[in-house]
Amino acid sequence: MPDRIPEHSVGIVEGASEHFAEPLELESGERLEAFDLAYETYGTLNAEATNAVLVCHALSGDQHAAGYQSMEDRKAGWWDNLIGPGKPLDTERFFVVCVNVLGSCKGSTGPSSINPATGEPYGLDFPIVTVKDWVASQVRLQDRLGIAQWRAVVGGSLGGMTAMQWAIDYPQRLDACVMIAAAPKLSAQNIAFNEVARQAIMTDPEFHGGRYYGRDKPRRGLALARMIGHITYLSEDAMRDKFGRDLRKGQPLSYGFDVDFEVESYLRYQGRRFVDRFDANSYLYLTKVLDYFDPAAEFDGDLSRAFARSDNRFLVVAFSSDWRFSAERSREITRALYANSLDVTFAEIEAPQGHDAFLLRIGAYHDMVATFMGRTAREHGL
Repeated sequence: MPDRIPEHSVGIVEGASEHFAEPLELESGERLEAFDLAYETYGTLNAEATNAVLVCHALSGDQHAAGYQSMEDRKAGWWDNLIGPGKPLDTERFFVVCVNVLGSCKGSTGPSSINPATGEPYGLDFPIVTVKDWVASQVRLQDRLGIAQWRAVVGGSLGGMTAMQWAIDYPQRLDACVMIAAAPKLSAQNIAFNEVARQAIMTDPEFHGGRYYGRDKPRRGLALARMIGHITYLSEDAMRDKFGRDLRKGQPLSYGFDVDFEVESYLRYQGRRFVDRFDANSYLYLTKVLDYFDPAAEFDGDLSRAFARSDNRFLVVAFSSDWRFSAERSREITRALYANSLDVTFAEIEAPQGHDAFLLRIGAYHDMVATFMGRTAREHGL
């Protein structure tokens, strides 16, 4: 961590967890007899509990969205540039909650959790969950925290899809919805990338049918899966500007299979780092959550009908160079909202960084979120 807490940081944060003993019926037809949700909060809930904002994380994210977990922590939360005093999600106005999703490996119940029926980690016996199930579980937490309505539900990428599901399933439980770099469903190409990543994990000799806990884990497969995913998060321009065809440390070509180029070194580093912080089974489950997301499916494929019960306000943000969830997918969402005569603000931000732009401090993007959230605060006297 820096020598002192940076200005406009939420500072040192402590995580929390809630246990829910009542079974959760899942979209697959299975059920979780009980579950835990890990979360972090930033800011202060006001006496009327009217200033709460829910932040939804993306596939490999977690509940640590802002601040530092200790004085030794050298890396702030994944959305620290957006959450904090004076930032777009202003913790001097809002009480911000970020929840780790079911199926993950950061404290909420998932494949690495103990299955009470066996006393062993679930592994692949963990039931398949969906975004709809995530929202249903988060409703339980909302009630536990005594929050009748979120001022906004905000998310990027898969988190933006979670925010969308909130507005579809529980529109009365939120005021505003912010969807950033999201899509109404995955394309065949995106499903294909996810399947290649899953096969990299499942064909690793150390996978052992998902029962690798307590032994060597499938490091090579998970690292390769992360490398595949990371390529899709960056635009071609971002790759060229960051790496070009630069040789590693200026060394000559090896004329072999060593790491020659900087981009190769970068991807291998990302893979190794990911293995140290994430569970391979969770990666399998969360990529399936992405694949299955299609809220229009129960409305004969008509996304506008999915929003028919909504009376929320919406901010939809896309990035010009995002080819994984292109701006056209955000326009598709926006058209469905307009078809219901809803209050919608749409922006396509010029940014060369690709899908990962939603994680970065980009002026026009942050200004859009700040303006939208400022209006929300003023309307509710915050």
